[in-house]
Amino acid sequence: MKRERDYIPYDWFEEVINAVGECVVIVDNHGVILHLNTAYCEFLGIVKEEAIGKPVQDVIENTRMHLVVKTGQAELAAVQSIHESDMVANRYPIYLNGEIVGAVGTVKFRNRQEWMEYARKIQSLLEELTYYKTTLEGALGSKYSFDDLIGRSNAFVEAKHLAERVAGSQSSVLLLGESGTGKELFAHAIHQRSARAPFPFVRVNCASIPEHLLESELFGYEEGAFTGAKRGGKKGKFQLAHRGTIFLDEIGDMPLAMQSKLLRVLQEKEIERVGGQVPISIDVRVIAATHHNIEKMVQEGTFREDLYYRLNVIKIDIPPLRERKEDITLIAEFLLKKLERTFNRYGIELSDEVLERFYHHTWPGNIRELENVLERAVNVLDQQVISLTHLPLYLRDEEQHVAHNKETHSTIRPLKETMAAVEKTAMVQALQTTKGNKVAAAKLLDISKTSFYEKCKLHEL
Repeated sequence: MKRERDYIPYDWFEEVINAVGECVVIVDNHGVILHLNTAYCEFLGIVKEEAIGKPVQDVIENTRMHLVVKTGQAELAAVQSIHESDMVANRYPIYLNGEIVGAVGTVKFRNRQEWMEYARKIQSLLEELTYYKTTLEGALGSKYSFDDLIGRSNAFVEAKHLAERVAGSQSSVLLLGESGTGKELFAHAIHQRSARAPFPFVRVNCASIPEHLLESELFGYEEGAFTGAKRGGKKGKFQLAHRGTIFLDEIGDMPLAMQSKLLRVLQEKEIERVGGQVPISIDVRVIAATHHNIEKMVQEGTFREDLYYRLNVIKIDIPPLRERKEDITLIAEFLLKKLERTFNRYGIELSDEVLERFYHHTWPGNIRELENVLERAVNVLDQQVISLTHLPLYLRDEEQHVAHNKETHSTIRPLKETMAAVEKTAMVQALQTTKGNKVAAAKLLDISKTSFYEKCKLHEL
């Protein structure tokens, strides 16, 4: 037995037709008006009772409703002039049991102002869509090429040439090197040189994603997979990288449980979303990178041996900056040109004293540290030549230390500066010992990771 709420009451229909934001007219199969909603009546300047029962062409200027019931053909987005206003009309025949019983017509824009307002809204949405599309393409594209990999030292040139040779391959690549040596730039360049360049380049920092979120970030999830899951689910990084390249940075920090799942994905070339039941095929090239001694981790059982060999098809060792001192001037000048474009300041040079200081520094932060030092110098520069006074305190301290050894005397400085220099020296030594691993360096100094990162920022490490 049907209850009252199981169907829409008949007297609702007129209210529904009046509530829509368009002018609506309904005619029978003879073109006689059966209904005219309130919006249309107001636009025409008549009352509904005057229109009902009259031929539609006698009430609505330039109408074609009486023709639609004869032809049985819908007319969409037709321009109709009423009261010297061009409007957009849609006309649909109504069929019951295979016969035309009437037609319904709607008018979307009652005047040019309405059309222009709608066009402005559409244009705004199109511009917003274009912006987000461009942003997404930029986020999922490679930014660097092999031209951005600067250096002439033998070890670096050898690594670069190997990367160029294997760029066109489909095999996995494992990039090894300390933090700041440019592993991500190598990954960008390899992708850009490959046949996968037109497709996404997706970056994942395995160390920055909490362990309990890593699986859903990599493989995605289905709707309702867990509390807070988005409606419709979410694509994971592997699915976003389909036909392209996925760059798994800091792969050495991936938990063992996730290593097993990643191995299966690489072997089967398919993923399974969290909460999903159906495998999804993927075509993705993997480039992995780590600053850890991955072979030692395999021996200690903290990294799966089978996953290591799956990733280590092509291994590229990127040398630290302290082992390629002959490249420092070349890299510094390249970075300085980039900073000139960023800050719109041109003609900046490095003094001989600064280049000498750079050459003797050990660069625990590698190229990233060098770029930070130069950016800091450009920010405080009041002339065209970067001198020692424009360098961070810890680099100036090293210069003063050299001068002290040469002149066999010392200069007493304020206690605050002395303590800062001592703290900086301890942090540099810790980073050198751990080969740039900040988490391990924090442990050596017996301070929290958060505190260490704050001090790194303070000392511009």
